Amino acid sequence: MSYSLLSGQEPTITVSEDQIKEIGEEAVFNCTVENLSPEWSIVWMMFGKDNRGDSTPVVLNDRLVLTDNRMTLVSSNQSSTYTASIKIKDLQESDTGFYSCRALKKAHEKVSADIELQIRRPATIKSTAVFANVTEGSLVELKCEADGYPVPQITWKRHDDLLFPSGGAIYRGNVMRIDNVHRDDRGVYYCTATNGVGPVATYNITLVVSFAPNVMAVRPRVGQTIGEAIDLECQIEAHPAPNVTWFKDNVELKKEKSHSQKDVFVDSLKRYSVTQSDFGIYVCRAENSLGKSETKIELFRCVKNFHPDRFW
Repeated sequence: MSYSLLSGQEPTITVSEDQIKEIGEEAVFNCTVENLSPEWSIVWMMFGKDNRGDSTPVVLNDRLVLTDNRMTLVSSNQSSTYTASIKIKDLQESDTGFYSCRALKKAHEKVSADIELQIRRPATIKSTAVFANVTEGSLVELKCEADGYPVPQITWKRHDDLLFPSGGAIYRGNVMRIDNVHRDDRGVYYCTATNGVGPVATYNITLVVSFAPNVMAVRPRVGQTIGEAIDLECQIEAHPAPNVTWFKDNVELKKEKSHSQKDVFVDSLKRYSVTQSDFGIYVCRAENSLGKSETKIELFRCVKNFHPDRFW
């Protein structure tokens, strides 16, 4: 309940306490105006919960001016005292706001007192983004905006209960901030909003981290006999997907293009029938818009009974 006096001390207003209600219940607002002289009029106004400038007239003196069959008015004006009770049945979320009982004078003098009505509302999440794309090393803020009454509590979790960069499996607050994002931070983040009214609200956002390639040889040295097939393999981690090329003696080798949609994959160079000229050092190189990386693999000749899969 609030009280304000803009000019003069003639009328005094007393109203009932602020109220918190459930949807479907009823609310009763009482207002008593004392020391009321004939030049003063009584007006009830309703203001939206988010915009005090958005007003709706409800009562003028002793009659309802708002058409709503859920609403009734009981009022009396005896001598210098005005009393009124407004009852609203079957409360809805749209009834949330401030109900202001006002004494007005032609000279724009005003005395008013407000009653706040809060309707318990289940938590709802207003966020709409489902992806966040950032570059490794930058700052990222994942936001989860929720509405409801009481004010919802917001928590975050990662997919598969992975730990947050700050440590711990749960983060509390509507903004989840990572100051120096790393590729290991990529993945799905789940936001949960709850206020004890209705079901829990959930929302998820996928963090996509772009980074330069990192290339490693699956086996740095591989042995094979002449006439046999062999696969040379390198493991690549990168986002966005890199262009992968293979070289031997500074000459680019022809091979089928790799089309992996994953950030981590294995690219291979196949030799179906090894010849003497195939032995030597091979380079596997990956490059995207953020940089490049390469590794070397040696293919060497071995005897007929040698098992290359056992060599490390």
